[in-house]
Amino acid sequence: MSLAAYCVICCRRIRTLTPPPKSTTYWRDIRNLIKFTGSLILGGSLFLTYEVLALKKSLTLDTQVVEKEKMKSYIYVHTVSLDKRENYDTFSTVDVEDHECAVWLLLRKSQSGDRAARLQAVQEMSETHHWQDYQYRIIAQACDLRTLIGLARSKESDLRFFLPPPPLPSLKEDSSIEEELRQLLASLPQTELDECIQYFTSLALSESSQSLAAQKGGLWCFGGNGLPYAESFGEVPSATVEMFCLEALVKHSEIPTHCDKIEANGGLQLLQRLYQLHKDCPKIQRNIMRIIGNMALNEHLHSTIVRSGWVSILAEAVKSHRIMEASHAARTLANLDRETMQEKYQDGVYVLHPQYRTSQPIKADVLFIHGLMGAAFKTWRQQDSEQVLTEKILEDEASYTTCWPKTWLARDCPALRIISVEYDTSLSDWRTRCPMERKSIAFRSNELLRKLRAAGVGDRPVIWVSHSMGGLLVKKMLLEASKKPEMSTVINNTRGIIFYSVPHHGSHLAEYSVNIRYLLFPSLEVKELSKDSPALKTLQDDFLEFAKDKNFQVLNFVETLPTYIGSMIKLHVVPVESADLGIGDLIPVDVDHLNICKPKKKDAFLYQRTLQFICETLAKDLEN
Repeated sequence: MSLAAYCVICCRRIRTLTPPPKSTTYWRDIRNLIKFTGSLILGGSLFLTYEVLALKKSLTLDTQVVEKEKMKSYIYVHTVSLDKRENYDTFSTVDVEDHECAVWLLLRKSQSGDRAARLQAVQEMSETHHWQDYQYRIIAQACDLRTLIGLARSKESDLRFFLPPPPLPSLKEDSSIEEELRQLLASLPQTELDECIQYFTSLALSESSQSLAAQKGGLWCFGGNGLPYAESFGEVPSATVEMFCLEALVKHSEIPTHCDKIEANGGLQLLQRLYQLHKDCPKIQRNIMRIIGNMALNEHLHSTIVRSGWVSILAEAVKSHRIMEASHAARTLANLDRETMQEKYQDGVYVLHPQYRTSQPIKADVLFIHGLMGAAFKTWRQQDSEQVLTEKILEDEASYTTCWPKTWLARDCPALRIISVEYDTSLSDWRTRCPMERKSIAFRSNELLRKLRAAGVGDRPVIWVSHSMGGLLVKKMLLEASKKPEMSTVINNTRGIIFYSVPHHGSHLAEYSVNIRYLLFPSLEVKELSKDSPALKTLQDDFLEFAKDKNFQVLNFVETLPTYIGSMIKLHVVPVESADLGIGDLIPVDVDHLNICKPKKKDAFLYQRTLQFICETLAKDLEN
């Protein structure tokens, strides 16, 4: 109103004044116009300010109402230690909506003093798939260590139960992951170590020092003649240096006191950074998993491993379609799970089935032991075909499996625990991973026997499945176990043995490597396979008598086709007469030495006859 009145007054003044001179009138009109425009802008601004303030006031929320709603999304617990927490009533009374009661009740039940109630609560949580995101987050924030690990080991668990790992600390200035990995390795005790641990450590520190010198403009010397080559000549790839360091850390992590040092020096966070950085390098990720799995053997480190965020990474990895990745994660989670597991799985011992908590009673064990140059997974893959090699259908288990004991046998016999063992072997000392390592069959058998007993082997009926030199290890393990009272259960529960082309009487491979020198400096494992080896003859005679006395069921397979070694050498590795143990069926199969334990498909004779032997030998045990 005031603005309108002012405009009217200005207009009247303009109309009633005596006409002045022309030039004066012009400037006066300009001034009046400016006054009018300024008044209009000022009035409009005041009006808009008033409206904005009025609108803001109308949209202001009652903060007390908001805080009350937020209170419903959190659980407040007493700050007590994990060991004492179960003795307290940790839940406060909060204003909870009816549809959210199930969340709180399950949380309360999961921290009950009754073990059966806790297990039931975890199972119910894992089978719940209709909750909202915030309800899963409530569980993730409030559950204890046991519940979180139980959820990670439950097959149907939603990954929203697991919070993302906490932010990793920043790298030091002018430092790299490679350098920090080297510093971690250098911080570990270097005295009173096994020769191989010393070798891996010195190799890793040497390679990382060379790489660091190259990165900072240093010079290398090759051939020991002191001739310097500039940095541009070549560098040690970062991933290679990291692999050297990780292999050394794997060895160190087998020593409990060194695990404490790794944790105290920030190793869990550094390894997590490296794991995330090398998502495209499964070999590096597997070595990191091996280290974490070894550290998980020490129960006092469990809370630190959980707090560092590793459980969320393991929960995702164990669901991977890649069998090796899933099996490494399953081993680590099993070592963390002290609620349902008494067994501990040391480095090289992998559970193929069951990899999750299960209500299925496990009634027997089947153990797979690979041979020379084999591995826990690749030895037991399906036989490669042209279709697989050309179309690369490795991920489709219906068409191809990278580990038939896990894919086929676990499905056909769900009441079995299936374990595969891995150990290092080499054909030549030139290619051995540790030059100081001279592990005989006797040494390896004692080492594996100790690891398998820690995994609970011997507590149930057992069937051993072996390929090549792995069969000699099985024989030696059983003979050694028969001499030790604490290992008597291993003997008493052994029901049968399957030998895939095991050279009970020696192998042509040993003769060829020694006489022709195709393999320069044949390894100790190869030398022990020669037909005139006294140790091999003694092992065969002692075991044959022992097996007859214990009435072990035995099934022998043998190759009939030669095996290509390299691109030009063709050799019949284990002839029929050498594969004959002296008891049990001996079945020749038209395959070479590498494929004798790799069925072409699930309905192939090799697999079906193996399955038949396992089912018949364990028939009484599986019925009970």
